[in-house]
Amino acid sequence: MTLFTLLLVLISERLFKFGEHWQLESRLEVIFRRTRYFSMGYTLMLSVAAMVFIAACLYLLKGILFNVPLLVFWILVGVLCIGAGKVRLHYHSYLKAASRGDSRACDEMVAELTMIHGVPPGCDDREFLRELQNALLWINYRYYLAPLFWFVVGGSFGPVTLVGYAVLRAWQTWLARHHTPHQRLHAGIDAILHVLDWVPVRLVGLAYALLGHGEKALPAWFATLGDRGTSQYQVLTQLAQFSLAREPHSDKVRTPKAAVSMAKKTALVVVVVVALLTIYGALV
Repeated sequence: MTLFTLLLVLISERLFKFGEHWQLESRLEVIFRRTRYFSMGYTLMLSVAAMVFIAACLYLLKGILFNVPLLVFWILVGVLCIGAGKVRLHYHSYLKAASRGDSRACDEMVAELTMIHGVPPGCDDREFLRELQNALLWINYRYYLAPLFWFVVGGSFGPVTLVGYAVLRAWQTWLARHHTPHQRLHAGIDAILHVLDWVPVRLVGLAYALLGHGEKALPAWFATLGDRGTSQYQVLTQLAQFSLAREPHSDKVRTPKAAVSMAKKTALVVVVVVALLTIYGALV
């Protein structure tokens, strides 16, 4: 059921999910607004509470009407947790602003797209566009590839692990937008996600390495296997840049489009691999 649900969720996301209404982040805002206490324990409690709730729903729906309500619930959870939604609108708004030369609107949209990791000060135009590429690559990972990983790894409890990760992702975004770096540090969200992202980042990084310059990317990927200190953002984007090195761009429109195109290609490869492994497992 995992593969079937995943395909339905991805198709629905591409066809119908263009805003934040069908995104878990918007449903959690009522809880996040009331939060005045920041700690790693509270962050973990948010995620675990959501996972327990989803697990209870799965238990209650199991066996009812030939599991049709259970399938619908799986799809609903997937639609809420997989997909960029509002972030995709920011990306399209950036492209429109860049096309008409509206630098102020471009800066506003770039600030939204790079909100989690920011842009280093003093960047020249080329470095700035590379950081924008990196932000778009990370968004693709955070909203598509990482949720896909936790959905598949969870097996029959896929919605549970998926929601647990999505809650942490939403909490990190909320802290970055509405609170200070000190409060975000106390919440421990970056440290938790650093651990959870270790394996999926290496798997996605391998896909980027194989799609890019293998003679350079593969040794770099092997080096990341023993690296526990570098941020997962840097690991993923550095490997992805090997793939993007084939088509260096310095244009405000073509540069981000190249990153998104590569990210979509990688996502397609990952989905195909998951499908083949799932079919193989079912046959064996």
